[in-house]
Amino acid sequence: MDSGDCKYIWQASDWPNWRFDLTVLAGPMAEVSRAQGLLMGRLADVGMALRDQASLAALTEDVVKTSEIEGEQLNVESVRSSIARRLGVDIGALAPVDRHVEGVVEMVLDATANCAAPVTRERLFGWHAALFPAGYTGLSRIKVGDWRDDASGPMQVVSGPIGRRCVHFEAPPADRLESETSRFLDWLNSASNEATLLKAGLGHLWFVTLHPFDDGNGRIARAISDLLLARADGSPQRFYSLSAQIQRERKAYYDILERTQKRSMDVTEWLGWFLDTLHRSVDQAQHTLDAVLAKARFWRQWAATPLNERQVQLLNRLLDGFEGKLTSSKWAAIARCSADTALRDINDLLARGVLRKSDAGGRSTSYELNSLPE
Repeated sequence: MDSGDCKYIWQASDWPNWRFDLTVLAGPMAEVSRAQGLLMGRLADVGMALRDQASLAALTEDVVKTSEIEGEQLNVESVRSSIARRLGVDIGALAPVDRHVEGVVEMVLDATANCAAPVTRERLFGWHAALFPAGYTGLSRIKVGDWRDDASGPMQVVSGPIGRRCVHFEAPPADRLESETSRFLDWLNSASNEATLLKAGLGHLWFVTLHPFDDGNGRIARAISDLLLARADGSPQRFYSLSAQIQRERKAYYDILERTQKRSMDVTEWLGWFLDTLHRSVDQAQHTLDAVLAKARFWRQWAATPLNERQVQLLNRLLDGFEGKLTSSKWAAIARCSADTALRDINDLLARGVLRKSDAGGRSTSYELNSLPE
């Protein structure tokens, strides 16, 4: 890096005095603001019920993808059910939810719904405890609801097999965490000179550089970004997911993070990447809103058609983006019914024109929705 013999930015003599070139970032900031304005303009015209559905879709994606970045796969239906129950959004039958899903949902919703509340060490400890309700990450026991102590050595971000590990980053030692996190939280909770969008990017970078917990630092850093973005939007209701966009660009995310943490305190490149990624996440939200509106049109079209609970459940699964092909055996498994009952349900929907047989080949016949109304 540019500061003497220091290897990481937290070792620099001017840490943590962030520097950036506003002339370079002004354009991307304006583009993000314009994209946010276009999205909010559309949302203002759709009514509260559809806004709630759009928010549910964005939050579900946020919870699922922030865990997926760390290699954890959460059940999408469980996540959607957990969020819907907490927000009071009617999605019909609710899927079972486990403690781990509930914990991630609690953190994300607390960060956004209570974005105006101060972020304290106790609040961060609560988020961390919610992420690890059993006190383990995988098979390893970790220190939960408290800063790491480095009892097993320095906190490092590594990759590669044992014996050929590559160290991408080493965090500040544990004995500095009390002072470092206090300084970070003072900055986070006070008015500062940075534009609100830039503060969201800086907060993410600063927290993940401190890496104060044994695990979960990336998820909490993204929750801090969401909290600051909610403050910037002036609304706790979320309609776009930064975490989902980061997951789509996961390699670029880790590459820019590593470069930034090994350079000087000039973080213009990181903030530029953050703003561009945020812009793409807002643009992606337009497609999510399209899907929500298409779902609403679908149910208006078929409102007078008598359907049983199984049919409603499976049609909603298709409308929410069913992964893979829907076959009669999958129908039976999801609806928990016999193969004969599943086939009767499907044939009824084929006869009414709600479903059609897929053109895709394969050993099993699969089904898809007929074209949605414009």
